[in-house]
Amino acid sequence: FFFLHGTSRRAKMRFDLDGLDVFFPYDRIYLEQHQYMRALKQTLDGGGHCLLEMPTGTGKTVCLLSLITSYQFANPGAGKLVYCTRTVPEMNSVMEELATVLAYRAEQLGLQEGTNTADAEATPADADGDVPMADIEDVAGKGSGRSTNENIKPAGDGDQQQGGKQQKKRRRVYRRKGGPPMGPISDGKGAGGSGALALCLSSRRNMCVHDRVINESDREAVDAACRSMTANWVLDRSKENPGSIETCPYYDTFHSAGEATTIPSGVYDLEELKKWGKARGWCPYYLTRQAINHANILVFNYQYMLDPKVAKMVSKELEAESIIVFDEAHNIDSVCIEALSVTINERGLEQATRSLGRLSSEVSRIKASDNQRLQAEYRNLVNGLVDQGLLEAPANDSGLASNVLSPDVLNEAVPGNIRRAEHFIAFMRKIVEHLKARVRSVAGPNGGVQSETPLAFLHRMMNGTSLEAKPLKFAYSRLTSLLRTLQVSNLDDFNALTDVADFSTLLSTYSEGIARFAIIMEPNGSAIPGASDPVIQLACLDASLAIAPLFKRFGSVVITSGTLSPIDLYPKLLQFEPRVSESLQMSTFRPCIRPLVVTRGSDQLAVSTKFDDRGDMGVVRNYGAMLVEMCSSIPDGVVAFFTSYSYMENIISEWDGMGILRQLTKHKLVFIETKDVVETTLALDNYRRACDSGRGAVFLSVARGKVSEGINFDRHYGRAVIMFGVPFQYTLSHVLRARLEYLQTHYQIREQDFLNFDALRQASQCVGRVIRSKTDYGLMVLADSRYNRHDKRSKLPKWILQFLSDQYLNLSTDMALQHVRHFLRQMSQPIDQVALQSVLLTLEEVERMNPLNVGESETAGEGGAMITEATN
Repeated sequence: FFFLHGTSRRAKMRFDLDGLDVFFPYDRIYLEQHQYMRALKQTLDGGGHCLLEMPTGTGKTVCLLSLITSYQFANPGAGKLVYCTRTVPEMNSVMEELATVLAYRAEQLGLQEGTNTADAEATPADADGDVPMADIEDVAGKGSGRSTNENIKPAGDGDQQQGGKQQKKRRRVYRRKGGPPMGPISDGKGAGGSGALALCLSSRRNMCVHDRVINESDREAVDAACRSMTANWVLDRSKENPGSIETCPYYDTFHSAGEATTIPSGVYDLEELKKWGKARGWCPYYLTRQAINHANILVFNYQYMLDPKVAKMVSKELEAESIIVFDEAHNIDSVCIEALSVTINERGLEQATRSLGRLSSEVSRIKASDNQRLQAEYRNLVNGLVDQGLLEAPANDSGLASNVLSPDVLNEAVPGNIRRAEHFIAFMRKIVEHLKARVRSVAGPNGGVQSETPLAFLHRMMNGTSLEAKPLKFAYSRLTSLLRTLQVSNLDDFNALTDVADFSTLLSTYSEGIARFAIIMEPNGSAIPGASDPVIQLACLDASLAIAPLFKRFGSVVITSGTLSPIDLYPKLLQFEPRVSESLQMSTFRPCIRPLVVTRGSDQLAVSTKFDDRGDMGVVRNYGAMLVEMCSSIPDGVVAFFTSYSYMENIISEWDGMGILRQLTKHKLVFIETKDVVETTLALDNYRRACDSGRGAVFLSVARGKVSEGINFDRHYGRAVIMFGVPFQYTLSHVLRARLEYLQTHYQIREQDFLNFDALRQASQCVGRVIRSKTDYGLMVLADSRYNRHDKRSKLPKWILQFLSDQYLNLSTDMALQHVRHFLRQMSQPIDQVALQSVLLTLEEVERMNPLNVGESETAGEGGAMITEATN
């Protein structure tokens, strides 16, 4: 096969990159992969942060893992690699790729060790013959006798999608037999040839092995059931009276094993952790949390680093030398803002009142039966939070954690007026009643939307309740202490009350100085039209608040994605100075992407989802006719994205009345994304089945929805993506207006610049779903006249713009269909193997790109690997 021809099995991609020995587990490498790794090394060497945009489907994951694990191996003081993903499937995909990288490194180090101890007359060629590489599946050599467009996967494309039996011809070339080795590695010197330990961490629901607990209905129920069997007071009661209360046998065994609970070197995804833990009778969740300090590589969700409520429990002991990677980080500013925002509605306040009643009854009961417990808590509170150990609670007591704790909260004693449990409950009751009054005033006849700064809201609260500002800072921590003292295991019953406490703490902490939060009170915060649901929102306006501690604490933070353009806005939004900021183009042997900007229907009427035009029946009809025509010409799967759920529902309703849906179903089956996760998952599964069977399907989805972020429509699952309109945020949102005003005032980011940036990164994310490798191909149809404007389309990623020539701009539906048919005819031809090899660099070519000796300085881009600057 092409990548093995003329290449010895030993000659995998182990190469020198500016003095670093890099272990890359594939036979060939793309030019942009080499550029990407060089930019990464430049960042790590300089001890700074970076922003890197790399084309979709070009093996970004394997580049990150190969370069950084090689860097760790060469520099033992480099600290942990912390790889942050968004979803569990992405996490498992990263672990599988990591296992491949470390297996290759161990193999190479074993070969090197064998060569060093071999007879002096042995040549490198002898070593190659004696120790063959691990077998690689060669699809063309498995009896199929043919090479299709889909059965080639060079250079480690990160996609892990596997076909069923009916899709054997589409299996990936680079899947090692049996998959990469997972779990403990006992051979030689352990994983990676250096005893590496790689772990991933997720919620209890994804890691629990207790038969009863994992059958609970949702995450909250699993957490509550787990705490009810593992909390300290449960264990104490079980010791005093064995059999009187149910405990978890896996946690009991883990707890009694003590220091013996270690995990051997290896790569553990969630399934391997569960298998390993269950075999020894240890709880995988608590075992992993304990083993974090001993791991070299950690993979978990963004929230474990960005959300202070979770980060304090997981990442507090990571060394400053750790390398933090945020993959698919195009929406990282939104994640930061959500982590520090709190929304309270009328129903939540009623629930908080009931929770306070339960706490009050429980306090009265304990005062009568076990007053010593409350007295001990009082004495601890006098000593302050740090001294009493509230902030260093045992792992199995991890309940609540505040979004923020200012230094005076950490080091001072809790104010006297909230130390006693009954006084604190009365204190919280006043806050809840005040918030209820504010909600009623907003929903009343003289109400309406109100916006206040935290300082103004706090002053009004102090005047209305006679409370002081200082105790408010301690509200969250004091509630945590009380719930632990009362031995509450089902903390989710108190979510509404914890929201009020969190609201109070944030309000008091950030009331002074620049207003980085806004209090927005709306009479109708419900997504259901006409429903009355008044809300109070404490909206964070500054994304840098959540991520600033990471930039300050860790030497290197890598922010990367396929859609970061325009890349120059992220340093302003997140308030940091990247050492390297690069946007890479795609090396290609054929135009595998065909972006088309459709501005008019067949009747030459302009199409757009602008507010003034979206209700125009001519626009609705043209969009429907365009979709029908596209689906009649494009085989297999087509994905269409709309700007919002409401717009999608309205336009589908209109299409049904016009008979367009009937015409559409003649060509393809129609599936629709809904807000219900289960329904959408089922629709996706059936969509894939329709594509596999040859019937073809069209999936109607929403920008900013679940499908636009985490689902890949590679190969026949997505031959085209159609983006109906420009997915701007709802510009009448009061929270968005407050944030835009903040960005304009403090960071000099113009309102229109931010809205364009946000809309175009969402559009790029949607259309980027269509391609996952160099041998894949797909159409990107941008159906809105506004995409024809330079200020809009110039913000698309460079790897899309390189294919968007003038002939594909300002098209009508008829003209676009001609381009579609021409493109599909062109892509249906057999792949030119010689041309494909031209974009794949061999080991010799890579070595020629790095001619300097170790120790000499070299800039990224030397030897032809020039990294291009992003354009705006």
